[in-house]
Amino acid sequence: MATDTPSDSATHIIQDAAAAIPSTSASIAPADDPQPALQAWSRLISRYTRPTNAAASTPGTPTPAPPASSSSTSSSSTATTVKTMAEYKQILNKMRNTIIAFPLPDDSHTTPTGSSYRSLVWKLLLDIRTTPVAPYLELVSKGKSPAHDKIRNDTFRTLATDQGFKERVKEEKLIRLLEAFVWKYCDSEDPHLVYDFTYVQGMNVLAAPFLYTLPSELEAFYAFSRFIETCCPLYVQPTLAGVHKGLQLLDRCLERLDPSLYTHLRSKNLSAEIYAFPSVLTLCACTPPLPEVLQLWDFLLAFGVHFNVLCIVAQLHIMRNELLDSSSPMKLLRHFPPLNARQIIQVTVSMARDVPEDLYEELVKHPYHPDSVAGML
Repeated sequence: MATDTPSDSATHIIQDAAAAIPSTSASIAPADDPQPALQAWSRLISRYTRPTNAAASTPGTPTPAPPASSSSTSSSSTATTVKTMAEYKQILNKMRNTIIAFPLPDDSHTTPTGSSYRSLVWKLLLDIRTTPVAPYLELVSKGKSPAHDKIRNDTFRTLATDQGFKERVKEEKLIRLLEAFVWKYCDSEDPHLVYDFTYVQGMNVLAAPFLYTLPSELEAFYAFSRFIETCCPLYVQPTLAGVHKGLQLLDRCLERLDPSLYTHLRSKNLSAEIYAFPSVLTLCACTPPLPEVLQLWDFLLAFGVHFNVLCIVAQLHIMRNELLDSSSPMKLLRHFPPLNARQIIQVTVSMARDVPEDLYEELVKHPYHPDSVAGML
């Protein structure tokens, strides 16, 4: 199983999740009643995880507190009970179904281990087993990376209008994480790597949700690195090949799913490249509010980031009447309406079944498979 570097099997399982289309028969619970969601997630999490210091504990017996000081070389508040790939597939399937049915509890509710439900679920979805301290400290100790100027030019603008983010995530944390990421892959000889990585436009926004959600900078670094390497490596290549492919696919999906709206936008010379570039580049993290972004990312991490393309089509569908009635739809598209994650997920799941099989296969592969961007790298 994976530790800080994903095994081939774990990578395939994470990417194969993209082949699954959420069931349209699944009941999507309203977000305004947190109790059923809390109960559902509590049952699921308690089944598959335990506190790291509770290996010998008996059900119903309080777990003793950890020692006041620790020389642990990794940061983790939980241990998974999952030991085989079959069990890992099983919990992924259960989490996917639960994410469709219920929103994850907010940070006011914590798991028995004290962490937020979202931080634990994200780590399980990304198969983050350990977060060793020493390698990260070594990367940080290298100081300014070759991409330092680009990073500093972007970090101060990251989710700048979100006060909650600014209070929780200081700019220096974001800079440190991104510099370490660049150093990690600089002259890397890792045989598992298919692509080269450095800092590119939009990566600051992609890192932001991890620093906001995960309990430590260390865990955020490992989750972000796994996410980039496994889920959307083509989105962060120097040419942004995956992003541009996603924009092409967005146009094709919209044409198939809503020909009238597609024709109307094209009559105004509006393609996805013009109005949807930020939303594709950042997986909708550029559109507030942040709590809704995080709910949308729960869905994307569970089912594959390719679904972001359909999430944008869903947003267009939600504002369809206003767009069709407007003689200047770009005025509406310049700033997308605030996200409503549950509504977007519901529309996306419904639309997914109407995407032709060959087009859906292209969607699935475009964030990570080299064949999908042939000639674009």
